[in-house]
Amino acid sequence: IVEQTGRIRIVTGGRPHPRPFLDLSRRITSGGEQGLLGLAFHPDHATNGRLYVNYTDRAGDTRIVEYRVTTNRNQANPATRRQLLHVPQPYPNHNGGHLTFGPDRKLYIGLGDGGSGGDPHDNGQRRDTLLGKILRIDVDTRTGRLPYGIPPDNPYADGAGGRRREIWHWGLRNPWRFTFDRATGDMWIGDVGQNAVEEIDHRDAGAPGGANFGWRAYEGRRPGFGTAAGPTIPPVFQYTHAKGCSVTGGHVYRGRRVPTLTGRYILADYCSGRVWTLRAEPTPGDPREITRTLTRPLTGITSFGEDADGDLYATAGNAVYRFGR
Repeated sequence: IVEQTGRIRIVTGGRPHPRPFLDLSRRITSGGEQGLLGLAFHPDHATNGRLYVNYTDRAGDTRIVEYRVTTNRNQANPATRRQLLHVPQPYPNHNGGHLTFGPDRKLYIGLGDGGSGGDPHDNGQRRDTLLGKILRIDVDTRTGRLPYGIPPDNPYADGAGGRRREIWHWGLRNPWRFTFDRATGDMWIGDVGQNAVEEIDHRDAGAPGGANFGWRAYEGRRPGFGTAAGPTIPPVFQYTHAKGCSVTGGHVYRGRRVPTLTGRYILADYCSGRVWTLRAEPTPGDPREITRTLTRPLTGITSFGEDADGDLYATAGNAVYRFGR
């Protein structure tokens, strides 16, 4: 369990271990949208002990850092710290913060547009910055002097015209949780809107990188604040601020506890606590709202997570909940 204030906790049998798995509280700025925001275990963690974190440092900048466990698998070793990325953040909001390994074993990293309002630097539509993007890097190789590899099929891998080679997708405001369907490999992105619209974006497994999801030229499907720097891809689902104010992207359910959710993408709104599901298809159709079927209200849903069996969890407030009995 990742705590925004800087600690990662292990819970076994409903009880937290007395010592944190990793404590980064002295390295981070926490509060608002800042803090320890993401954790991803290497696909071979069981043998190599590697893991990756995404946090805002004492200056408010984004850091992507690798650690390794000690001989005690329940403890990460702070001395193994290896920094992969440092991304300056011009404002304290829209840090993104999620990172996860894809089916291709590459590390995907979500970064917001840098903050403020209206994307004043047009970072979403620029490809010479990492802000407003989903990045894709190879942590098992190195390219030149970089501490990671640039996959050759990244859309701007050659860096022509000053475009950043790490970019996979662009045109995002604040991708707050993106996931891969463990059955199909499809990518689902929850992108937080500004004043009017929250959106869910989708890409088929195997689709090339370089998708422009439109921000700041569009907020959802609505015209936004500027001009798109190329063709854009509209969201597969959106809702207005009549129903909430900040989307939390989720997972396609592949667990066993709630068969009625199988093959449906679950998402929520942080402010209203409303929870919806969509068919996990490129054209998902109308949503189903399941808020009233939950055993308790979940206002303040900040994240979703899966266990090894595909069962679904949500964090809301200072608690972790599981879907199904």
